[in-house]
Amino acid sequence: MIILGLTGSIGMGKSATAELFREEGVPVYDADAAVHALYAKDGAAVAPVEAAFPGVVVDGAIDRIRLRERVLDDAEAMKQLEAIVHPLAGAAQHDFRQAARESGAPFVVIDIPLLYETGGWQFCDYVVVVTASAAVQRDRVLSRPGMTEQAFESILARQVPDAEKRARADFIIPTEHGFEFARDLVRAIIALMNRKEEEDHA
Repeated sequence: MIILGLTGSIGMGKSATAELFREEGVPVYDADAAVHALYAKDGAAVAPVEAAFPGVVVDGAIDRIRLRERVLDDAEAMKQLEAIVHPLAGAAQHDFRQAARESGAPFVVIDIPLLYETGGWQFCDYVVVVTASAAVQRDRVLSRPGMTEQAFESILARQVPDAEKRARADFIIPTEHGFEFARDLVRAIIALMNRKEEEDHA
């Protein structure tokens, strides 16, 4: 089974592109959704994160804005948070891959925002990078609720630059030309992955 990594900096359209793969019937692991589940009421990360950062849990779930305020500009706090969350998210991804393999899927998409930053690309056969111009990216991100210029710059500083991601990618999907264009590229990648998997088993 082929592992296709999907990544892109904040505001590039990665989540929408992941949905295009999903609409074509490809199993997609969503790292953000996995973390949301860990942070939700009764999620596996709630107790250890509250123990590390008291006051970030509201009504039994982690308040992401409170948590962001606690860790965003504190490298040690961010490292502490990642040490709690990454193993839990890794276990969820392992379960997803196992289920997809058992279902006979020819390939899966692993949608991880920090694929290059965390070294996850090493476990992928191919990587797709979703991109857009810096101006489009900024407009998209700053239109999000609760997002500030300072928070955006802080997030960007922790991410591998878009140009470097594109240079390392096997496939690039630009989203500023509209999602119908992106859909055509997604379908071309799917056709190629299916062909590769068939060739590997020929």
